[in-house]
Amino acid sequence: MTFKVAIIGRPNVGKSTLFNRLVGRKLALVDDTPGVTRDRRVHTAKLYDLHFDVIDTAGFEDAGASTLPGRMRAQTEIAIREADLIFFTIDAKSGLLPDDRTFAEIVRKSGKPVVLVANKAEAKGAQGGMLEAWELGLGEPIPVSAEHGQGMPDLRDAVIGALGEARAFGEEDGEDEEVAAGEVLIGEDIADPDAEHTYDDTKPMRIAVVGRPNAGKSTLINALIGEERLLTGPEAGITRDSISVDWDWHGRRLKLFDTAGMRRKARIHEKLEVMSVQDGLRAIRFAEIVIIVLDATIPFEKQDLQIADLIIREGRAPVIAFNKWDLIDHPQELLAELREKTERLLPQARGLQAVPVSGETGRGLDKLMDAVIRTHKVWNSRVSTGKLNRWLEGILAHHPPPAVAGRRLKVKYVTQAKTRPPGFVVQCSRPDAMPQSYVRYLSNSLREAFDMPGVPIRIALRTSDNPFAGRSNKKRS
Repeated sequence: MTFKVAIIGRPNVGKSTLFNRLVGRKLALVDDTPGVTRDRRVHTAKLYDLHFDVIDTAGFEDAGASTLPGRMRAQTEIAIREADLIFFTIDAKSGLLPDDRTFAEIVRKSGKPVVLVANKAEAKGAQGGMLEAWELGLGEPIPVSAEHGQGMPDLRDAVIGALGEARAFGEEDGEDEEVAAGEVLIGEDIADPDAEHTYDDTKPMRIAVVGRPNAGKSTLINALIGEERLLTGPEAGITRDSISVDWDWHGRRLKLFDTAGMRRKARIHEKLEVMSVQDGLRAIRFAEIVIIVLDATIPFEKQDLQIADLIIREGRAPVIAFNKWDLIDHPQELLAELREKTERLLPQARGLQAVPVSGETGRGLDKLMDAVIRTHKVWNSRVSTGKLNRWLEGILAHHPPPAVAGRRLKVKYVTQAKTRPPGFVVQCSRPDAMPQSYVRYLSNSLREAFDMPGVPIRIALRTSDNPFAGRSNKKRS
């Protein structure tokens, strides 16, 4: 296995900027506001010829365990325990603060090798902060500028000095073999989910978990994976970054993406919340399955329906989780009512799987995952051209397309062009004149005939070109 590096420090010293520099892309949200990062994020990183996993952490703050900063600190302490090497990061521009000294003592007591990173070293007056850093007793400070990429060669040498060459390089070849064999890495950049291929249950399924703030998304993921991996609490809007977590369910490899709560656009004013929502939208676009978490005590708010509609328009496969089911007094009556509302309010994905769950007690999680697997198979389903055209014959005999402007529309042929989601091409005489009501009829009939509930179905209308049209025009000219 490769070694792990945890980036530790008080808020606003540039930890996430350094994380992005090491992973080679802007994954972590970065802003001038202190305390942007809350959850710990892991990703593969490269520093010249060194390959390792790097952990971005929340800013260390001295706070009570029950408070939000205290729970963030607990996540950072977990990162320290998991790491093989610690990048203790300070702000060379502002110099040492009392918190730097307090947390340096905690890092020292961990017994882990430490590299003292003096970030923002390009700033005017940073030399004074560099000299102060010696007082921490963590060795020579390494001046870097994470934003501009300065000082990286010295940082690489410091890593080798802290771990030794054998530890830094010894297992690199083996790790490359594992990655080549298909090893799943947390936070890995994800391929285009619309790429055409047959159903393969050996590849990790990408699942985004979305919903309004305080619907219980992070609690639900923690319950699924069986550990307190993500920061949770009674406060709304705790999650900011889209954090990915690798998980194995009954031998099926999964990658779960926790996302920030999505409020109505008119209520979003802060730049940081805009960035968080954009990160969540990106997670939706690159997911295969999207679990829409609804608060069962206040379900189907307008924003819930807008989120669901966005997912369906993006072509993802939605599954609804009615969370906080442990708070419901009359579950059977409410479940029947919610399923009726699901069919009525989301007709564009008729048959959508909806499961009552409780992230707090763990109830209904197996049923939720069964629904996810079923929906994923439908989303990847393919129907042969022969079956489709036999179905089309029956449709045309029972309910032919209407006449438009006195001329009957002719539907000639249908074939499936893609999966993920299922997409069909219908050849007809006048695509522009085809009423949308008849296209919806074809879509609903396809869904019912070939058992494709709860996923978007795409139908494209095409006309067959007349191969002799060009010749006749040439003769006339």
